[in-house]
Amino acid sequence: MQREIFTAEHEAFRETVRTFLAKEVTPHHERWENDGVVDRAAWLAAGRQGLLGPAVPEEYGGGGTADFRYSAVLAEEFARAGASGLAIGLHNDIVGPYLTSLATDEQKRRWLPGFCTGETITAIAMTEPDAGSDLQGIRTTATDHGDHWILGGTKTFISNGILADLVVVVARTTPEGGAKGLSLLVVERGMDGFERGRNLDKIGQKAQDTAELFFHDVRVPKTNLLGTENGAFVHLMTNLAQERLAIAVAAIAAAEHVLELTTAYVKQRSAFGRPLSRLQHIRFEIAEMATECAVTRTFVDRCITEHNRAGLDPVHASMAKWYSTELQKRVADRCLQLHGGYGYMAEYPVARAFTDGRIQTIYGGTTEIMKEIIGRSLLS
Repeated sequence: MQREIFTAEHEAFRETVRTFLAKEVTPHHERWENDGVVDRAAWLAAGRQGLLGPAVPEEYGGGGTADFRYSAVLAEEFARAGASGLAIGLHNDIVGPYLTSLATDEQKRRWLPGFCTGETITAIAMTEPDAGSDLQGIRTTATDHGDHWILGGTKTFISNGILADLVVVVARTTPEGGAKGLSLLVVERGMDGFERGRNLDKIGQKAQDTAELFFHDVRVPKTNLLGTENGAFVHLMTNLAQERLAIAVAAIAAAEHVLELTTAYVKQRSAFGRPLSRLQHIRFEIAEMATECAVTRTFVDRCITEHNRAGLDPVHASMAKWYSTELQKRVADRCLQLHGGYGYMAEYPVARAFTDGRIQTIYGGTTEIMKEIIGRSLLS
C-alpha cells in the first residue's frame, strides 16, 4: 500500500539519512557495541548533515521546521539500519521539545547551538531505582539556597548517560507537593558533585550508553531552571505524546524491516527438499505478520498526520505506542523462530532485532501504563 504522508522533500531527506548511516554509522556499529558507546565524532557528523535539531529555530542552527515527518524519517531509517547506538531520537524528539518550548532566550543561546552541531549531547533523567512511571515516587531533591539549588539523588537507566553534556533532571523542589512539587533542572557536564556510574550492561542496544547518574550536593544555579518551578509534571505530560509517537514510528519500521529480512530468508532456505516458503505454515505466518504490520502502519501514519496538526491526544499516542511496540516484539520473536538455529546467532540481524527491540514495550511508558491511560479515558 502506497504511503501518502511524505513529500518529495521528505524523501530527499530520507536519502540524506541513508547516506549518513552507510558512511558514518553502519561501518562502526559493531565496534560501538563492543565498546558500549558510540564515538562522539558520529554526533558531530550528524550535526554537519543537519540531522540534529530539525525543530530548533534556524537562528540557533536548527532546521526551523515543526514538521514531525522529518523526525519520523530519521526514526524509520535508524530502525531499519539497526542503528540503536546513536540516540538521535532521544536528543531531537524527547529532550529537544523541552529546550525549544521551555527555555528562556538566554538558555536557548547557551544550549541550542551546541545541541544542533552535536557538540552538546543531551539526556533526560527521570527514572530512579525506586521510581519509574510513578512520578510521585521521585526522591531526587533540590533544596532552595537563594540563587541556586542543592541537588541530591540518584537516577538510573539514563540513555546517553555516559556521553551527555547536558541532562534535564526531574527533581523534587517542594517536598510535600506530590507530582506537582517537581521541577526540571538542567545539570551540565563538569558541575561539582555530578558523577556517572557504570555503563549498564543491557541484553540489547549494546552500543547505546545507558548509565546511572549520581548527584552529590550539586550546586545548580537558578538560571538552569527549565520552565516553571514545580511545573515539571505539566511539562512532562505535554511532551509525552510526541515521545510515544516517536517510539511507535521506530517500532513499526523495525517490525517491517525484520519481516522483509525473514521473507527473503524463507524463500532461499530449504527444508525437506524445498524452500521454506513452499510450506503452508510459513506462508500463513508471513501473511499474518504482513497484515498486522500494514494495519499498524496505517494507524501510526494517521497519528503522525494528527501530530503535525497539533491534534494527537495522549490516548491515541498511547494506543500507537503499546500496539506497535508489542507488534515489534511479537514479529521479532516469530521471525527468529522462522530462522531456526541461525536466528539465535548474534551475527544474524534477526537476533539483534530480537534483543534490541525488547526495551520498546518498557521505556517511554510500559504497555501496562499505556493500557491504563486508554482504559481510564474510556471508563472514567
